[in-house]
Amino acid sequence: MTKRLLLLVLVGALALPLAGCQTGRGSHRPDPNTLYVGAVQSSFPSAYMPWLSREGIAPTIANMLYSSLFSYDEETDRYLPSIGREWYYVDENGEPILTEDGSIDYARLEEIYSDPQYDYLAVKVIIHQDITWSDGVPLTVEDIYYSFDLATNHALSNHAGALAWTSDLKHKYNNGVLVEKGLFTYERGALEQGYHIDPAEKDYVIYLHVNKVLGAVTPLFTSVLILPKHVWEPVVSRENQLNSSSPSAELLYRYTHPVGCGPWVLDTEQSGSQQIVLHRRQDYHLKKPDGSPLYGVDTIKFILYKEQNVALYALLKGHIDVLDSSVSSNYLLLFAKEKDLFVSNAPGTFTQTLVFNLNPVASERNPLRDLLANREFRKALALAVNQDELIKNVLDGAGVPASAGLMRPSLTDFYNPEADSIVPRDYAQRLALANEILDGIVPDKDKDGYRLLGGERISFKILGTPGEQDVVSFLQIQFKKIGIDVQYAPKGAQPESTYLYTSKFDLVLQGVIFSLSNVDIMYPAHFSTLGRTSNYGRLVNEGLNAAIEEMRYTLNLNRKYELLKEIQPMIAQEFYKVPLYTANVISVARTDRFTGFQVVEGSTVFNSESLQNLRRVEGR
Repeated sequence: MTKRLLLLVLVGALALPLAGCQTGRGSHRPDPNTLYVGAVQSSFPSAYMPWLSREGIAPTIANMLYSSLFSYDEETDRYLPSIGREWYYVDENGEPILTEDGSIDYARLEEIYSDPQYDYLAVKVIIHQDITWSDGVPLTVEDIYYSFDLATNHALSNHAGALAWTSDLKHKYNNGVLVEKGLFTYERGALEQGYHIDPAEKDYVIYLHVNKVLGAVTPLFTSVLILPKHVWEPVVSRENQLNSSSPSAELLYRYTHPVGCGPWVLDTEQSGSQQIVLHRRQDYHLKKPDGSPLYGVDTIKFILYKEQNVALYALLKGHIDVLDSSVSSNYLLLFAKEKDLFVSNAPGTFTQTLVFNLNPVASERNPLRDLLANREFRKALALAVNQDELIKNVLDGAGVPASAGLMRPSLTDFYNPEADSIVPRDYAQRLALANEILDGIVPDKDKDGYRLLGGERISFKILGTPGEQDVVSFLQIQFKKIGIDVQYAPKGAQPESTYLYTSKFDLVLQGVIFSLSNVDIMYPAHFSTLGRTSNYGRLVNEGLNAAIEEMRYTLNLNRKYELLKEIQPMIAQEFYKVPLYTANVISVARTDRFTGFQVVEGSTVFNSESLQNLRRVEGR
C-alpha cells in the first residue's frame, strides 16, 4: 500500500466515527474555566524536579511551575523579564555600560574588558521585588545564588546538564570545593569585590562574573530554572544529590510536591499517571499592561494519550481543546473538513540533517567508514540530496529547504547565502557531478547499478526513529541515482550512549538549531568538541575550530556577526551535517470554547503566546 493511500485510509478511519457528533461536544469538557490539553507520550512524569528530565512533557511542566531569570526573543535579540527585571554589563565599579539610549555600549565594553587584567565580564542582575514561591516564601537573590552555585557543584547536583548551562560562569568547584568565586550578593562578597549594593536592595541585586563571551549570559538567563533555597538546601548533600536515581524519602517528597515561582501550581491531589492538573497563580508577579492576569485560563488539565491517532480522535470528538503535539501535514485534509478548528502551521526552527561518521574511534573503523572520511565522497552524497523532493514527499510541502550553512535565512543579520552557492542548484547537474566524483573513487558497480568496494556493495545504515523511516526511504531513492545503497536502522531508546558517543554507526539523522542565542555553546558542541557531545561523527577541522573560538571570545559584536557569516561556508564545505529540510510545526486546537490561539515559530499551538491571548467564547 502506498504512503498516500495508507494516509487516506487513516483519514477515513478517523473521520467516519465523527459523523453526527457535531453537537454536544462541550459536554466532554465539563469545566468551562479549564483548558483540556492532550499530550502524546508513553507516560507522564511522576517527579517534577525542574532539572530532572528533558523528555516528553516534563520540560513543559517544569517551565510552567518554575521560572528562569529571563526569556529570549530571537526576533528582537532581547532578554524579556521573568524573575529578572533588568540586567547590565557593568564596569569595575558596578556601573552599567550603556549608551545614551539605554542599550548595551559594546564599544565601551570591548574597551574595558579587552584589558588582559580581566578574565571575565561583570554582569548585574536586578530581580522583581514582589515574587513569592508558591508556598508564600519571598524569592530573593539568595535563591539565585543557591541555584547557580548548586549547578556548578556536580558533587551536590549530580547533573551534567547544569554544568553545561553554567560552563561560562566564572564560579567553579573541584570535587565539591569552591575554587573560583563568580557570584556576588550583599551577603556574599559584593562589597569586597567592589560592588556597592544599597541595603534596601540587598535581596534584589546579584553580580555575576562570566567568561569573556558575549553569549555567556544566555544559558544562565534562559536555561537555569531557579530553585527555592529553603526547600532544597536542607535535604541536598553528597549522600542525597539533587539529581538522584534513588532519592531519599525527603527528596522524593520534594520531587512530587514542587514549590515553584512560575505562573502555575501543581494540583498534587488531582495529578497522576493519566493526567496533570495545573492552576493559575493569582499572585504571579508578571501582569498584562492593564494590570490584569497574564494568563486568562484558570486551570489546565493535561490528559495522556499513548497513540497520536487516539489523541486526534479525542480532539475532533471534543474531549480536549488542544493537542500539544506536532502532527503530520497529511492530517491537513482531515482538519479542513472539520468546523471549530484552529490549525497552526508554524515555521520550523529545527533543521533535519544527515550526519556522517567520518572519524570513528579506532575500534569502529572499517573500509566503508573510511570512505566517509573522504570529503569528496561525502560531497557526492550531499549532491544527491534533493531537498525539494524530500519536502514534497516526506512533509507534503509543509517545510522549507535548509541552508547548507545550517543557519535559518530568516535570521537576516548573520545568515550567509554564500554557504548555499558551494554546489550547483540544478539537480541534474548535481547528480552528474556526484557520479563523476564517485566514478573517480569507487567506479565498479554490480548488476543493479550499486557501487562496489572490494567486490561488495557499498551500503550504509542510517540511524533514525520509527517516524523517520519515510525520510530514509526517500533517501534510498535519491542515493540509488549515484549507486549508493542506504538502509534504515532503529536508534533505540538511548542512541547517544549506545551508538553515537561510541562511534557505532555509519550515518544518523539529527535535528539541529543554531541562532545568535546558542552558537557560543552549540557550535563547539556540534563541530569542535570530541567525546560525549553532539559532534557525533567526531569532525576535526582546525580552521573551523579556530573561527568558532574567535567568534566565541570576540567582544566586538560586529566582528562576531562577521565570523558567524564566515563560519557558515566552512560548515557547508565539510559536507558533514548535510541539511535535508526544515519542517513546519503543525498542530491543532478547538475554537468552540476558547479563541486567541497564536502561531509561534518553532512551537505547537500550545505556547505561552496562546495562553496569554486565550479568551472564552461567549455562551460556551
